[in-house]
Amino acid sequence: MEAMHGGGGTIADPWELETPDRIHRYRMRIDDEREPPALICTVGVESFGYQLRCVSDLYEMLVDRGGWVELGVKDEKGLPAEDTVEAWARSPDNPVGDWYGLKPGRRGQFASYVPPLLEFFGLAEVEHKLTGNRMRVGRHPMSGGLIVPP
Repeated sequence: MEAMHGGGGTIADPWELETPDRIHRYRMRIDDEREPPALICTVGVESFGYQLRCVSDLYEMLVDRGGWVELGVKDEKGLPAEDTVEAWARSPDNPVGDWYGLKPGRRGQFASYVPPLLEFFGLAEVEHKLTGNRMRVGRHPMSGGLIVPP
């Protein structure tokens, strides 16, 4: 199950999602009053965030790559493998030139929490194995064509 509840992405009605390995459930919402605007992720009682622009930036990276990209999930202390979503989310070469994560100690694991949101919106396909998951640009199930974000 990619998303348990559609939600509106608000405090009162967050998106309820699962990590790609389907082990952890979490909630995600938008905080557009924060500077920069953020995606706030809540796992259990802990909350942390990523810059909101990461959604469109990740989508554009997937379009540029044109195929499957390894997720490469790592916590902040771990060094992600090259050419993975996690490495891209920390790279000086990404659009923000640094980490997308906002809370020191929880800036990693981008590849666990952001890809399922893109999948929920049909912007990406995400594999759901216990390890070694990948993602790519979403394809409309009826036409086989690329889904273009609004």
